[in-house]
Amino acid sequence: MAAMLGGAAGGDLGALPLEQWFFEMPVCTRWWTTATVVTGLLVQCHVLTPFQLFYSFRAVFVRSQVCLIPPTPSPSISSITDSKLQYWRLFTTFIYFGPLSLNLLFHIFFIQRYARMLEESAQSQAHFTWMLAYAATTLLCLAPLVSVVFLGSILSSTLVYIWSRRHPDVQLSFLGLFIFRAPFLPWVMIALSVVMHGQWPKDELCGIAVGHGKIRFLLNPPSYLNTDVQQQSGTSSTTSTQPTIMAQDHWILRSGGKD
Repeated sequence: MAAMLGGAAGGDLGALPLEQWFFEMPVCTRWWTTATVVTGLLVQCHVLTPFQLFYSFRAVFVRSQVCLIPPTPSPSISSITDSKLQYWRLFTTFIYFGPLSLNLLFHIFFIQRYARMLEESAQSQAHFTWMLAYAATTLLCLAPLVSVVFLGSILSSTLVYIWSRRHPDVQLSFLGLFIFRAPFLPWVMIALSVVMHGQWPKDELCGIAVGHGKIRFLLNPPSYLNTDVQQQSGTSSTTSTQPTIMAQDHWILRSGGKD
């Protein structure tokens, strides 16, 4: 019976492949994936709209006054009220990738793949959490400057860049045509986006900039900065030999993820 239900001796009785895959993910990656799927479902069912989810500096940090006009004539023609600060947008901008579609599945694949590998290889849960906090805070500061309202794709690109730099010996294959090392992964995705869409991908470029800042100043800081940080990154900068990763569908993923 255990074999029929997918269980094994000493294992989880009746664990389905999807359920097993879900609970094997680290905590941060699991919750990010879950929030992304739930948000897409709520938008698909018209419970939420993208206008309630995007990031706006004014909506989050600036309390504005709204003029309310009554529907019928009255002695009081209008009234002034203060709008509430919408702090939830600081979170929802990172978990909305669109309604249920192939594009959403592509982004979920990238999140659970690269975020999961980074979280599993991190020194501790706290290290990965602080890395996410740094990347999210930096992107929230840059968003008004680059006119981006949904930051989930950029955060995903940041994690891809950090992963590629921390695993320089991993080899990737593009449709079986040529093999390249992991540090070239972000640039290959940029080149494919330019070829297929005819424009520079803003999310990829911002992700590389934020990820490089993380590696340059926090993981491998200059000699004139705090040497304690440099000592902490000594163990994480060691390279390991890993098998070739066949990434044929990665490129369809990224090209499909562009609007």
